Amino acid sequence: MTTQAAAVSVVRPPARTPRPGRDREGRGFRHWGLLLLAGWAVQVAVRLWMASGQTVPVATPDEAGYLFAARVLTGGPEADMSYGTVYRGGYALLLLPAFWIADDPVTIYRICLAVNALISAALLPLAYLALRRMGLSRTWSYTVGHVTALLPSVVFYAEFVLTDAILPVLVFGWLLLTHAWLTAAPATPRARVTLYGAAAGAVVAYVYASHTRGVILVIVQLGIMAAAVLFRWRDLRSTGIAAAALVLVASAGSVLNGHLLPALYPGGDNDLQGNLVRRLTSVDGYGWVLSLGTGQVWYQIVATGGLAGIGLVTVAAVAVRRGTDPRLRVLALAVLATIAGIAFATSAALPVEYRIGNYVYGRYLACLTPVLFAVGAAVLLRASLRTVLWAAAATVALAVLTASVVQWYAGDLLSRYTYTRFDFPETAFLTWNWTEFHLWQATLAGLVLLGLALVAARLPRHGPAVLAGLLVVVHLAAVTTATTQISRPLVRGLTAHTDLRGTTDLGAQRSIALDWNVPWTIRLAQFYWAWDSRGTLFDARWTPAPTNVDLVVLAWPKDVPATATWGDAPPGWKVVDSRRTPEGDWVAWRRPPQADSRHAVTSGRPRSPSPG
Repeated sequence: MTTQAAAVSVVRPPARTPRPGRDREGRGFRHWGLLLLAGWAVQVAVRLWMASGQTVPVATPDEAGYLFAARVLTGGPEADMSYGTVYRGGYALLLLPAFWIADDPVTIYRICLAVNALISAALLPLAYLALRRMGLSRTWSYTVGHVTALLPSVVFYAEFVLTDAILPVLVFGWLLLTHAWLTAAPATPRARVTLYGAAAGAVVAYVYASHTRGVILVIVQLGIMAAAVLFRWRDLRSTGIAAAALVLVASAGSVLNGHLLPALYPGGDNDLQGNLVRRLTSVDGYGWVLSLGTGQVWYQIVATGGLAGIGLVTVAAVAVRRGTDPRLRVLALAVLATIAGIAFATSAALPVEYRIGNYVYGRYLACLTPVLFAVGAAVLLRASLRTVLWAAAATVALAVLTASVVQWYAGDLLSRYTYTRFDFPETAFLTWNWTEFHLWQATLAGLVLLGLALVAARLPRHGPAVLAGLLVVVHLAAVTTATTQISRPLVRGLTAHTDLRGTTDLGAQRSIALDWNVPWTIRLAQFYWAWDSRGTLFDARWTPAPTNVDLVVLAWPKDVPATATWGDAPPGWKVVDSRRTPEGDWVAWRRPPQADSRHAVTSGRPRSPSPG
C-alpha cells in the first residue's frame, strides 16, 4: 500500500537488533488465516458490545438520511429531509438485509449496527497485510493490526449508522489494491494485475456512491492511472479496464442517488456546492478553508497520541526524498493529496454552524487515520533511534504549528461556540472533559502519549509488547468513555424527548406531518419512531397544518397550553402527547380513530423555508 510500502523505503530497521517478534514459521503459528478469522470475530464482538446501548439514531441528520434512504430502496415510505445535506445511497445498500429481516425501527437499527461491526472489523486483516508489506513479522503485524483496528475513531463511529463505520476499511483496501496494481512484479500473471486495478477503481467508485468524500478519491485515482500510463508502469489495456470499472460503478451510483433525491429531498438540499464555490472564490473563504482544514490535521495527530503524525511526516518524507521509487512516490503523493483534498474540500463546503467542531474536527479524515497510524507504529518498531527521534520531533512541531493556526483563526470562539460531545470522542478522553474543549491541554496530552509510546518502544527485550499493550489500553479506555459519556447519554436523552410509542399507536399512523419550526433533531427522531408512516414537512408560520394525515406535530410556544397550539383543529383531532425539552418543545395531534388514514398525503410545503 502507498504509505506502508513508502515507509519501508524510507525507514530501515536497526542494524544491531533483529526485527521485533521474528516469524516462527515451522514452530507454530502456521494457521494465520484462522488466527485472522478469530481476531476478526473478536473485533466484531468489541464493536457489538460498544453499540449494544444504541436504539435510536442520534447522529442526526446523517444516520436518519442513510436509514431513510435504505427504507425507500426497499419500497418503504418517504421522509421529507428537504434543505438538508444529501446522503448518498451506496452505504444504504449494505443496510438492506436489515429491512428484509425486521420491520420495526429498533430491530432494523440494531441489525444495521451489526452490519457495521462485520465490515469495520475487516480493518484487522487489511492492517495485517499492510504491516507485512512494511516488513514487520507476522506476529507483530497481527498485534499491531489489532491495535490499529481498535482505534477509537474506528470503533466509535461503528456505533452509528454512518458511512464512517465502513470508510476506513474501504480506504485501506483501496490503497492496498492500488499499491498491488502499480508495484506488481513482472512475473505476476496479467489477469491478477488487471484484477487489482479494476478492484481499486470499483472501490473508489463505491466510496463516491456512498459519500461526497469519494469525489476526492476518484480524482486521486484518476491521477494515479494517468501517471501509470504516462510512465509506462501499466499498459493501456490494464489501465482501461481499471478506468472502466471505476466509471461503471460510479455511473450506477449516480443513478441510485438520482432515484433517492426526489424521494427524500423534494424541496432541494442545503447547497453545500454553493458554499464550496463561494469559499474558493474569496479571500475570506480561503482563510476559512485553510484554517479549518488545518484543524482537521491537528485532530488526527493529537487523537492518535502522535502516531498518525509520525505516519504523516513519513509519507511526506517519502514523497520528497531523493531515491524513492517513482511508483511509491506517486502513491505517497496520492495519500497526501487525499488528506489535503478531504480536509480542505469538506471545510469549504461546511456552513457556519456556530459550533467548535467547525474549527477542530476529526471525523472527515478518520477514514485515513488507520493508514497513518499503522505507518507510525511501523516506524516506531522498525526504525533506528535517530529516525524515530527525527519523526517525533517533526510530529511535535506539526502539532504545535497546527494548534497555533487553530488558535489564531478561531480564538475565543473555541470557548464561546457550542460544544458538541459527539465531535470530540478522543480529545474529551485526553483532557477528561466532556463539556468543554481545551486546545492546548489536548495538544499536551497527545504529545505526552507520544513520548510514552517512544519510551515503551525502546524498552529492552519487551519494548514492542509494552508499546502494543499501552496503545490497546488507551484505545479501549477512550472508546469506552466515549460510549458511556457520549453515545448512551445521547440515546437516553433523545428517546425521552421524542419517543411517541407510549402515547399513540404509531403502527396505525400511515402518515405524519411535522412543523418546520420543531427542531430538526426532534423531527428526524419522530420520523424514525413513526417508521411505517410517510413523513412530510410544513411551515406553520405560512401554511395551515395539513388535515389529510394521521398525525401532526407542531412547535409549542412558551406560555401556551398544548391544546391551543392548533386553534382551528378539525373536530375530533386531539392532543396525544406534548413535551418541553432542551432541544425544543412540541405537541402531537392525532386524527380521529374512525377517520380514514389510508389516503395520499399532500401536505403544504413552506413558502420560504430557512435551512436553520
